[in-house]
Amino acid sequence: MDPANGTGVEEFILLGFEVGQQKRFLLLVFFTVLYALTLAENLTIITLVVLDTHLARLPMYILLSNFSWLEMCYVSATVPRMLFDLTSPHGVISFPNCFIQFYVFFALGSTECFYLSAMALDRYLAICHPLRYPQIMSPNSCYGLVGSCWVIGFLWYLVPAVLISRLSFCSSNVIDHFLCDAGPILSLACPPLGAAPVVSQFCLNALIIGNMFFVVLSYSVVVNTLMKTSSQGSRMKAFSTISFHLLVVTLFYGSVAGMYLIPGGESQSAITKAVTLFYTAVTPFLNPMIYCLRNDQVKEALVRLLKRKGAV
Repeated sequence: MDPANGTGVEEFILLGFEVGQQKRFLLLVFFTVLYALTLAENLTIITLVVLDTHLARLPMYILLSNFSWLEMCYVSATVPRMLFDLTSPHGVISFPNCFIQFYVFFALGSTECFYLSAMALDRYLAICHPLRYPQIMSPNSCYGLVGSCWVIGFLWYLVPAVLISRLSFCSSNVIDHFLCDAGPILSLACPPLGAAPVVSQFCLNALIIGNMFFVVLSYSVVVNTLMKTSSQGSRMKAFSTISFHLLVVTLFYGSVAGMYLIPGGESQSAITKAVTLFYTAVTPFLNPMIYCLRNDQVKEALVRLLKRKGAV
């Protein structure tokens, strides 16, 4: 992506959190700790899956370990820059760096949408087609699915990102946000905006609504199958697993849909910052605890790893 800015704007100013110095320091400490814990949690899950031969063969944990890597990338696309800006009075970011962050942020967000759909597909196949599941979701199939999510995710928003980066910016260069997001950037662009806003909104609508529909449909079929065919014991165990998945989906799509699908969702800067902060910093911290760290198989793998370390 080669930003072609025709107005000579060389940098933007991210206003970030407009609070006093003491509150900025508290925010800096809080989000530094949160970021470190998020990386540690997700790295723990990746390490467990890689080192434990049992988990490494299970499709769900292959997907979850790669999802943890995605979460580490996603949170690192925004939080380190936010922490840096909390240490300085002016959040100055160069024009190219702003659009690099903007594209990577949306590319990783798109990848997460496809990834949540992939995990819904995995649960659908495991519960609705258990006999064919090992053949369909072989390790090679899982890695192919993971690769497809990354490729499609990074291609999905490429055209809107290029179109927006080629707009002219004629007045203010102040972005009332802590990151370079589509809405605030478009609000600074000079008319005519051309096809950029329409293409951007179409891609976001198709991405969010399409993946939400797929996830809801998959889990609806799963629940229906469980109600018809399972014994009470296996039904409760399966419901426990998919309830964690649904909680992650609800946390992510609830905030993202409110931001990008509801008209005027990005119009109030304070609410926009709070919601964006939730799905960019808080949700990646919560997801490992919801998905894995409360999971018996993960706990057993952790015990096995600690015993192996103690025996060395």
